[in-house]
Amino acid sequence: MFGITPFERNDLWHPFRELENELFKGFGTISHCRTDIRDEGTQYVLECEMPGFDKNDIQIDIHGNTLMICASRRASDSEQNRSGEYIRRERSFGSYCRSFDLTGIDENAIHAAYQNGILTLTLPKTEQQQPTAKRIAIE
Repeated sequence: MFGITPFERNDLWHPFRELENELFKGFGTISHCRTDIRDEGTQYVLECEMPGFDKNDIQIDIHGNTLMICASRRASDSEQNRSGEYIRRERSFGSYCRSFDLTGIDENAIHAAYQNGILTLTLPKTEQQQPTAKRIAIE
């Protein structure tokens, strides 16, 4: 029975990790998604790790000048009807949101794709307004 639990190194911070796990055990949160953002000259490419999600579980919204990526995962009916007691449970169910500033992004040309647990957003940059020279007359 105890052979299937992951090996954990016993160190100085071990009691604090146990306390943290006990305090937050019932919240059912999903850890945040790791995100990489590349500048490709005319566009940014945002890649967000979201393994285990179905693309229907992910919402991408724009509120003002902010891009919001939200995802939620629920326990399946078969998961809820299983008999027996867990001796360890690391998979979690819940939801989270991440937000990103869209300053300098053409919001109408954003493209999203989801494949193999990676959400990829292509964020084209807007044309930079070149400052124009102007002389002010003195009265």
